[in-house]
Amino acid sequence: MATYNRLPVAFARGEGAWLWDQDGRRYLDALAGIAVCGLGHAHPAVRDALCDQAATLLHTSNLYQVPHQTELGARLCGAAGMERVFFGNSGAEANEAAIKLARLHAHRRGIQNPAILVMENAFHGRTLATLTATGNRKAQAGFEPLVQGFVRVPYNAIDAVETAAENRPNIVAVLVEPIQGEGGILIPDEDYLQRLRLLCDHHDWLLMIDEIQTGMGRTGRLFAHQWSGVKPDVMTLAKGLANGVPIGACLASGAAAEVLGPGSHGSTFGGNPLACRAALSVLDTLERQHLPERAAVLGDRLIDGLRTRLNGVAGVVDIRGRGLMIGLELDRPCAELVARALEQGFLINVTAGSVVRLLPPLILDDEQATQIVEAVSELILTFLNADAPAADGRRPS
Repeated sequence: MATYNRLPVAFARGEGAWLWDQDGRRYLDALAGIAVCGLGHAHPAVRDALCDQAATLLHTSNLYQVPHQTELGARLCGAAGMERVFFGNSGAEANEAAIKLARLHAHRRGIQNPAILVMENAFHGRTLATLTATGNRKAQAGFEPLVQGFVRVPYNAIDAVETAAENRPNIVAVLVEPIQGEGGILIPDEDYLQRLRLLCDHHDWLLMIDEIQTGMGRTGRLFAHQWSGVKPDVMTLAKGLANGVPIGACLASGAAAEVLGPGSHGSTFGGNPLACRAALSVLDTLERQHLPERAAVLGDRLIDGLRTRLNGVAGVVDIRGRGLMIGLELDRPCAELVARALEQGFLINVTAGSVVRLLPPLILDDEQATQIVEAVSELILTFLNADAPAADGRRPS
């Protein structure tokens, strides 16, 4: 079905931060499959784990014990300070599990029409419930009626959360991204998650943090909320968890960890041996090579380099990011830059209409980081200069 406006290229192979198309042309990947391939392409640890598991056992279903799933769950819970995990196949499924968990938790407390507080500009998925939680009318258009049970407030606005609490006694949870990725790499105030945690504790709400794009080392910590020192009740993961093998996870602690039981939720493929083996290889590599810490260093290098080249340039509104999650906001729509970058041999993305989004793999080296700075800066300067009016008021032809 025509659900994608695909770019005119097909990639044949990859290695590290590089991709090669079918004609043998090489491209520097500053997108990593939209924050999925944190270890880059064809990483030996992932390759070896997949080949070994494919030769042993791919799938049995969740009717039986899955040792790799048990191990992965224990590793993730230990790293996040959580207690239980449900495995699905995607970020949307992980967030669906969180939404169902919050509703079931509320019903067991006698709240018959529970509502979940969500944010403007958020992105949580494209299933009907996660699409409703997503704060993007363009994505929602045509899929009405949407799912009831959500209250939306502006992102990074604690006063709006407090107002909602005063007027909506049926709120039972908050679903929030620590950094809004699809929304334009929007980074909240340093104490935003801390204040949300306090409000959730005060009102007996669940704090549910969507780490689909920010998790697995991308921001310089294994999970982005760890920068704030808070602990959520529920956390969702996907994208970078298995470096390209589909998997999603919904982790919970405290009362939230005890809500789901046999028959209340499930997945045929979720947490199968292949996906969990891949995710374990990713965790091993992140830890062994200290890649979250490396992402923090590389992110500073990229942001500093981009600011050196572009600060003060007319048309550049902001350069922001944390770790290897970087946004360059322009004062005009710039979606055409994606195709221009491809022509020049590197991959980027534009989100929220005017934000160039960079999500390079965590295994990026210093030389590749410099190449990204130079290529992106030149791309934006050329675009802005070509779009600027001449002295006579006419734009260059």
